[in-house]
Amino acid sequence: MAYKDTLVLDVHGHVSAPPAAYYMAVAMLGSNQPMPSNIGKQGGKGATEEEFRKAAQVHVDYIDARNIDVQVLGPRPYLQFGWMEPHITPGWARYVNDMIAQQVSFHPDRFVGAAQLPMIASEPDTKHVLAELDRCVNELGFVAAYVSPDVSGTREQPGMDSRWFDDLYAAAQDYDIPLIVHGTNTLDPRFRDVPMNYQLAFLTEQYLAGQFLSHGDVFERFPRLRIIICHCGGALDRFISTDQHIAQKDLSENLFYDSCGYDLNFLEAAIKQRGVPRMVFGTEAPGSGGAVRPETGRTSDDLVPVLDSFGFLSDEDRTRILHDNPLKVVPGMARAGRYQAFLEGAATVAP
Repeated sequence: MAYKDTLVLDVHGHVSAPPAAYYMAVAMLGSNQPMPSNIGKQGGKGATEEEFRKAAQVHVDYIDARNIDVQVLGPRPYLQFGWMEPHITPGWARYVNDMIAQQVSFHPDRFVGAAQLPMIASEPDTKHVLAELDRCVNELGFVAAYVSPDVSGTREQPGMDSRWFDDLYAAAQDYDIPLIVHGTNTLDPRFRDVPMNYQLAFLTEQYLAGQFLSHGDVFERFPRLRIIICHCGGALDRFISTDQHIAQKDLSENLFYDSCGYDLNFLEAAIKQRGVPRMVFGTEAPGSGGAVRPETGRTSDDLVPVLDSFGFLSDEDRTRILHDNPLKVVPGMARAGRYQAFLEGAATVAP
């Protein structure tokens, strides 16, 4: 197995698609019209199935090299285009979800799906995302859904503690799936000169989401709701744990953070601050962690050996982060073929 006879479960992965797959977005934006998804259909413009298969195989080879057994596969956040015209947004979400489902179908042993929701900040509530969420869960077999704290990049969307989200929260609780909070884009003109400025939105909006969720009453109203905030929560708190600036609540069954922080000092601080019980393994491999660490020659998203090198973690801690916590928060990861084979193998050797 990937780590000391334990499967490594990664909650943070994004669909790998050939460049031609994004012709659909250009066509929708250019024509200002929604278009039906052509994933898995013969004919039409865009990428071929062979191109999709090659992209998926590159993805599998990449996670193989990083000791990842099963990965939750969601949308590419900065390509969600949450600033699209509202009448185009549902068609684009459906297309992306079909791409995710197709990659899962190519490698059902390694991937499980997480939905892109057709979120529209100007809607009065989140009822408008429920039909696509239902399709993704009940037809495509997805095990989680992505949520943007500011999908349009304009900060007009209500905070994640708002009752605006209640319909989505109720549905996620009923489906027993987690919501994965990940920033998307920013249209803030102050950010324009910063390369890949969407990363700034990831940091600010994910941190704000954690603050709103922890101080609000969401989990009192939805006690079985589970939420993961990506990239260790975006930013860390500067207060000690007993300070009233930090919500003095037990959120250990509801609010979690993934380990997708590549700087060693940041990741160490995040684990210590959030606590092992609330950390779930996430890498975004392949994604923004391609920079090579000079001291190891490994890419920064190769996080299993990083966790193995942290002396403050016990073997039990590492197993919780790499396996136990992800499975607790995203139980649908057990549907992956490799996990089922692992269970069957364990059963055959059990006394």
